[in-house]
Amino acid sequence: MKVTEHLTRANGKTLFSFEVLPPKKGENIKNLFSNIEPLMEFKPPFIDVTYHREEYVYRQHPNGLLEKKTVRKRPGTVGICAAIKNRFDVDTVPHLICGGFSKEETENALIDLHFLGIDNVLALRGDPIKSEGSFKPDPDGHAYACDLIGQVSDLNKGAYLDEKQDDTWATDFCIGTAGYPEKHFESPNYGADLRYLKHKVDRGADYIVTQMFFDNEQFFAFEKRCREAGITVPIIPGLKPLTTKSQLTMLPRAFYLNIPEELADAVHLAPDNTAAREIGIEWCINQSRELMAHGVPCLHYYSMGKSESIRRVAAALF
Repeated sequence: MKVTEHLTRANGKTLFSFEVLPPKKGENIKNLFSNIEPLMEFKPPFIDVTYHREEYVYRQHPNGLLEKKTVRKRPGTVGICAAIKNRFDVDTVPHLICGGFSKEETENALIDLHFLGIDNVLALRGDPIKSEGSFKPDPDGHAYACDLIGQVSDLNKGAYLDEKQDDTWATDFCIGTAGYPEKHFESPNYGADLRYLKHKVDRGADYIVTQMFFDNEQFFAFEKRCREAGITVPIIPGLKPLTTKSQLTMLPRAFYLNIPEELADAVHLAPDNTAAREIGIEWCINQSRELMAHGVPCLHYYSMGKSESIRRVAAALF
């Protein structure tokens, strides 16, 4: 079932969903399942599966020359989504990214997903490779999420890359896209960021899921700007319970977000990570309650490979 169908059938009730990381290569999938199982009692209608793009490593040969080699540290989302769908009988939302993929590779992945009965995708540009600093698209790939969304939307109309291909069929993906309550870090201002988001919706995005945030006022203002700009698709807030003291600096650096002073001060004064985790969980519970009272269609939690804190948040809400 599509994400948008789940939201419609909820009849105004706020749903619960979360995002998982594919296990690193060599890890047993049972580790992933063990992190999902504690959250299934809250009946998530869908689970997102992220994609981590390739990285470069340099290997030195005996003659002293360096070889640049591309590596992927985690398996792709297609197999992981199929495994989760089979194990838990729940819809999955694989992340599609621009970086590291040609248009043909993207089309092949979409064909595989459609064949497996996976009805949803979250289309993202993706992050730059750490060693490069700025995003560089594949020579025959997409530079922007809106173009990736356009390719999925075209496939939904039966338009394949090979216009002469016979016996094609139209897919029927529900397409999600990312929104940034505190603005994407590469956007010069809120207005420009909103225009980019509106363009993604116009190209075919059916719903928006936001970057994580810790200040609900940021989300409320973002939602208001979206509606005033004519963006009418559902907007799902993305949340994460803060779990360690080091995340006070790590999360703003990695995700370009602001942590409210009240939360930051409390975590800073916490004697250890155990106390910091309790503060983070309580903050996330209160944040979630306010968003539910506001009437958001779903609360989406970023697990980052850990489920216990999210389980405690969900237990207080659902």
